Amino acid sequence: MFSESVSGTPFAESSVVGFIHEPPAPAGKALVLTHGAGGNCRAPLLIAVAAAFCNAGYRVLRCDLPFRQRRPFGPPFPKAAAEDRAGLKAAIAAMRTQIDGPVYLGGHSYGGRQASILAADEPGCSDGLLLLSYPLHPPKKLADLRTGHFSHLRTTALFVHGTTDPFASNEEMQAAVQLIPARTHVVTIERAGHDLARGHFDIEREVVANFEKLVRV
Repeated sequence: MFSESVSGTPFAESSVVGFIHEPPAPAGKALVLTHGAGGNCRAPLLIAVAAAFCNAGYRVLRCDLPFRQRRPFGPPFPKAAAEDRAGLKAAIAAMRTQIDGPVYLGGHSYGGRQASILAADEPGCSDGLLLLSYPLHPPKKLADLRTGHFSHLRTTALFVHGTTDPFASNEEMQAAVQLIPARTHVVTIERAGHDLARGHFDIEREVVANFEKLVRV
Protein backbone atom coordinates (compact mmCIF):
# COMPACT_ATOMS: atom_id res chain seq x y z
CA MET A 1 0.00 0.00 0.00
CA PHE A 2 2.64 2.52 1.06
CA SER A 3 5.80 3.35 -0.85
CA GLU A 4 9.13 4.05 0.84
CA SER A 5 10.59 5.73 -2.26
CA VAL A 6 10.77 9.19 -0.66
CA SER A 7 12.89 8.82 2.45
CA GLY A 8 13.80 12.42 3.28
CA THR A 9 17.08 13.88 4.53
CA PRO A 10 18.47 12.92 7.96
CA PHE A 11 17.86 15.57 10.60
CA ALA A 12 19.40 15.91 14.06
CA GLU A 13 19.17 18.98 16.26
CA SER A 14 19.58 18.74 20.02
CA SER A 15 16.92 16.20 21.16
CA VAL A 16 15.18 16.05 17.77
CA VAL A 17 16.15 13.17 15.47
CA GLY A 18 14.48 12.18 12.23
CA PHE A 19 14.16 13.08 8.55
CA ILE A 20 13.22 16.27 6.71
CA HIS A 21 11.18 16.35 3.51
CA GLU A 22 11.77 19.56 1.53
CA PRO A 23 8.86 20.59 -0.72
CA PRO A 24 9.49 21.32 -4.41
CA ALA A 25 7.40 24.50 -4.08
CA PRO A 26 7.51 25.71 -0.45
CA ALA A 27 4.25 27.15 0.86
CA GLY A 28 5.63 28.52 4.13
CA LYS A 29 4.13 25.84 6.40
CA ALA A 30 5.42 22.77 8.19
CA LEU A 31 4.24 19.46 9.64
CA VAL A 32 5.91 17.52 12.44
CA LEU A 33 5.00 13.85 12.17
CA THR A 34 5.73 11.03 14.60
CA HIS A 35 5.09 7.33 15.08
CA GLY A 36 3.16 4.88 17.22
CA ALA A 37 4.19 2.80 20.22
CA GLY A 38 5.51 -0.12 18.20
CA GLY A 39 7.28 1.72 15.40
CA ASN A 40 9.59 4.56 14.51
CA CYS A 41 9.68 7.46 12.10
CA ARG A 42 10.73 5.14 9.27
CA ALA A 43 7.27 3.56 9.20
CA PRO A 44 5.94 3.32 5.61
CA LEU A 45 2.72 5.09 6.63
CA LEU A 46 4.63 8.12 7.89
CA ILE A 47 6.83 8.20 4.80
CA ALA A 48 3.76 8.13 2.55
CA VAL A 49 1.96 10.85 4.53
CA ALA A 50 5.10 12.98 4.65
CA ALA A 51 5.55 12.67 0.88
CA ALA A 52 1.93 13.70 0.24
CA PHE A 53 2.14 16.79 2.46
CA CYS A 54 5.55 17.65 1.00
CA ASN A 55 4.03 17.60 -2.49
CA ALA A 56 1.46 20.10 -1.20
CA GLY A 57 4.19 22.54 -0.15
CA TYR A 58 4.79 21.54 3.47
CA ARG A 59 8.22 21.12 4.99
CA VAL A 60 7.75 17.84 6.86
CA LEU A 61 9.80 16.56 9.78
CA ARG A 62 9.39 12.88 10.59
CA CYS A 63 10.87 12.37 14.03
CA ASP A 64 11.50 9.63 16.56
CA LEU A 65 10.02 10.17 20.00
CA PRO A 66 12.49 10.19 22.91
CA PHE A 67 11.51 6.68 24.03
CA ARG A 68 12.42 5.33 20.58
CA GLN A 69 15.69 7.25 20.55
CA ARG A 70 16.63 5.45 23.76
CA ARG A 71 15.50 1.97 22.68
CA PRO A 72 15.21 0.65 19.11
CA PHE A 73 12.48 -1.79 20.13
CA GLY A 74 9.78 -2.08 22.75
CA PRO A 75 6.82 0.07 23.83
CA PRO A 76 7.00 3.40 25.65
CA PHE A 77 6.77 3.57 29.42
CA PRO A 78 3.65 5.45 30.59
CA LYS A 79 5.64 7.29 33.27
CA ALA A 80 7.92 8.75 30.58
CA ALA A 81 5.11 10.06 28.34
CA ALA A 82 5.84 13.63 29.41
CA GLU A 83 9.32 13.26 27.93
CA ASP A 84 7.81 12.20 24.62
CA ARG A 85 5.58 15.28 24.64
CA ALA A 86 8.63 17.42 25.39
CA GLY A 87 10.29 15.86 22.36
CA LEU A 88 7.36 16.88 20.18
CA LYS A 89 7.47 20.40 21.58
CA ALA A 90 11.18 20.58 20.72
CA ALA A 91 10.46 19.37 17.17
CA ILE A 92 7.83 22.10 16.72
CA ALA A 93 10.29 24.68 18.02
CA ALA A 94 12.91 23.47 15.54
CA MET A 95 10.48 23.95 12.66
CA ARG A 96 9.47 27.41 13.86
CA THR A 97 13.08 28.55 13.53
CA GLN A 98 12.99 27.56 9.85
CA ILE A 99 9.65 28.92 8.62
CA ASP A 100 7.44 31.88 9.47
CA GLY A 101 4.12 30.19 8.74
CA PRO A 102 2.02 27.66 10.63
CA VAL A 103 3.50 24.52 12.12
CA TYR A 104 1.18 21.55 12.45
CA LEU A 105 1.65 18.43 14.54
CA GLY A 106 0.69 14.90 13.62
CA GLY A 107 1.18 11.39 14.83
CA HIS A 108 0.12 7.80 14.42
CA SER A 109 -1.59 6.05 17.36
CA TYR A 110 0.50 6.70 20.51
CA GLY A 111 2.29 9.56 18.78
CA GLY A 112 -1.03 11.18 17.91
CA ARG A 113 -2.30 10.72 21.45
CA GLN A 114 0.75 12.47 22.88
CA ALA A 115 0.40 15.21 20.27
CA SER A 116 -3.19 15.82 21.31
CA ILE A 117 -2.32 15.87 25.02
CA LEU A 118 0.44 18.40 24.32
CA ALA A 119 -2.01 20.57 22.40
CA ALA A 120 -4.54 20.36 25.23
CA ASP A 121 -1.91 21.25 27.84
CA GLU A 122 -0.35 24.03 25.78
CA PRO A 123 -2.89 25.69 23.46
CA GLY A 124 -1.14 27.40 20.58
CA CYS A 125 1.87 25.07 20.67
CA SER A 126 0.83 23.82 17.24
CA ASP A 127 -1.53 25.31 14.68
CA GLY A 128 -3.45 22.10 13.97
CA LEU A 129 -3.40 18.35 14.59
CA LEU A 130 -3.30 15.36 12.24
CA LEU A 131 -4.23 12.26 14.26
CA LEU A 132 -3.78 8.96 12.44
CA SER A 133 -5.54 5.98 14.06
CA TYR A 134 -6.10 7.66 17.41
CA PRO A 135 -6.06 4.83 20.04
CA LEU A 136 -9.39 5.64 21.67
CA HIS A 137 -9.26 2.58 23.92
CA PRO A 138 -7.21 -0.64 24.13
CA PRO A 139 -8.63 -3.47 22.00
CA LYS A 140 -11.64 -5.13 23.69
CA LYS A 141 -11.50 -2.61 26.59
CA LEU A 142 -14.22 -0.27 25.43
CA ALA A 143 -14.65 1.43 28.82
CA ASP A 144 -10.98 2.43 29.11
CA LEU A 145 -11.36 5.60 27.07
CA ARG A 146 -8.41 7.91 26.42
CA THR A 147 -10.47 11.06 26.13
CA GLY A 148 -9.84 12.77 29.46
CA HIS A 149 -8.09 15.70 27.77
CA PHE A 150 -10.54 16.08 24.88
CA SER A 151 -12.66 18.71 26.65
CA HIS A 152 -9.53 20.89 26.98
CA LEU A 153 -8.44 20.51 23.36
CA ARG A 154 -8.93 23.74 21.44
CA THR A 155 -6.73 22.96 18.47
CA THR A 156 -8.27 22.08 15.11
CA ALA A 157 -7.85 18.34 14.57
CA LEU A 158 -8.28 15.93 11.67
CA PHE A 159 -8.72 12.28 12.65
CA VAL A 160 -7.99 9.53 10.10
CA HIS A 161 -9.59 6.26 11.17
CA GLY A 162 -9.88 2.78 9.67
CA THR A 163 -13.21 0.96 9.83
CA THR A 164 -11.62 -2.26 11.16
CA ASP A 165 -9.40 -0.56 13.76
CA PRO A 166 -9.71 -2.55 17.05
CA PHE A 167 -8.82 0.57 19.06
CA ALA A 168 -12.19 2.16 18.21
CA SER A 169 -15.18 1.63 15.99
CA ASN A 170 -16.16 4.38 13.61
CA GLU A 171 -19.21 5.11 15.77
CA GLU A 172 -17.06 5.38 18.90
CA MET A 173 -14.67 7.77 17.18
CA GLN A 174 -17.46 9.95 15.84
CA ALA A 175 -18.95 10.18 19.34
CA ALA A 176 -15.60 10.91 20.99
CA VAL A 177 -14.74 13.91 18.82
CA GLN A 178 -17.94 15.58 19.97
CA LEU A 179 -16.15 16.13 23.30
CA ILE A 180 -13.63 18.44 21.64
CA PRO A 181 -14.52 22.18 21.73
CA ALA A 182 -12.60 22.86 18.50
CA ARG A 183 -13.11 22.14 14.80
CA THR A 184 -12.72 18.43 14.09
CA HIS A 185 -13.34 16.08 11.20
CA VAL A 186 -13.04 12.31 10.92
CA VAL A 187 -11.82 10.80 7.64
CA THR A 188 -12.98 7.18 7.51
CA ILE A 189 -10.86 4.68 5.58
CA GLU A 190 -12.87 1.62 4.55
CA ARG A 191 -11.39 -1.80 5.42
CA ALA A 192 -8.32 -0.26 7.05
CA GLY A 193 -7.03 -1.44 10.41
CA HIS A 194 -4.91 0.36 12.97
CA ASP A 195 -1.91 0.65 10.64
CA LEU A 196 -4.13 1.91 7.80
CA ALA A 197 -2.14 -0.32 5.45
CA ARG A 198 -5.00 -2.50 4.19
CA GLY A 199 -7.18 0.41 3.19
CA HIS A 200 -6.83 1.65 -0.37
CA PHE A 201 -7.09 5.42 -0.26
CA ASP A 202 -5.65 8.52 -1.84
CA ILE A 203 -3.65 10.30 0.86
CA GLU A 204 -3.46 13.58 -1.02
CA ARG A 205 -7.18 13.66 -1.75
CA GLU A 206 -8.57 12.17 1.45
CA VAL A 207 -6.05 13.37 4.03
CA VAL A 208 -4.13 16.40 2.74
CA ALA A 209 -7.12 18.04 1.08
CA ASN A 210 -9.38 17.50 4.09
CA PHE A 211 -6.68 18.74 6.45
CA GLU A 212 -6.15 21.93 4.46
CA LYS A 213 -9.87 22.55 4.24
CA LEU A 214 -10.23 22.13 8.00
CA VAL A 215 -7.36 24.38 9.07
CA ARG A 216 -8.35 27.14 6.63
CA VAL A 217 -11.81 27.62 8.20
